[in-house]
Amino acid sequence: MIDSLKHQWFQLATKFTKDNILAESLWIEIKTQYELNARYYHNFSHIDAMLKQAEIHKEAIENHDAFLFAIWYHDIIYKPNKQDNEVQSAVLAKKRLKKLHLEQNTLENIEQLIISTKKHKILLGENFDNAFLLDIDLSILGSDWKTYQKYTENIRKEYRVYPSFIYNKGRKQVLQNFLERETLFFTHPYQSKFETQARKNILKEIELL
Repeated sequence: MIDSLKHQWFQLATKFTKDNILAESLWIEIKTQYELNARYYHNFSHIDAMLKQAEIHKEAIENHDAFLFAIWYHDIIYKPNKQDNEVQSAVLAKKRLKKLHLEQNTLENIEQLIISTKKHKILLGENFDNAFLLDIDLSILGSDWKTYQKYTENIRKEYRVYPSFIYNKGRKQVLQNFLERETLFFTHPYQSKFETQARKNILKEIELL
């Protein structure tokens, strides 16, 4: 998987720079962050899954390069005891991607896409890019129960610093907030494929907490 991800990163980055040393240095930072030992879910497996889905829905995504950069950087900063991971990830993305000489409006687009993953609410509505990013990010919710259960176990490991009575209360609130939405997913493909199963999974998790 690592070799494939590195290849995909270089395919993307070298569209904007001929400096392979720069592309390599950015890759090393990305790899270092996503391979931190404390990451059980928000790691390269998550990025790989998102990139594969981005390819499936490529034709529906207007700015595919910006979309891919947002995937790569959306969880680059991830500390479960912090509340500003998405903002910090967006700041870092903008700082690093400036080196690739992306246009300012593209940088700002990537920044907003990343920040939107904090509350999973659409911030950019001029096309479906933001909607697809959020749906892809949360597609795990609509997986089969065995896969979903493994996901919940990995999330719990990431928050292992918290005792169960604190974690369970916070987790229930997050899940309840999702259930209260009119729909969990924003795009038709994800609503039709994952919405029903996602709600079943969330309800079952709440019962088990």
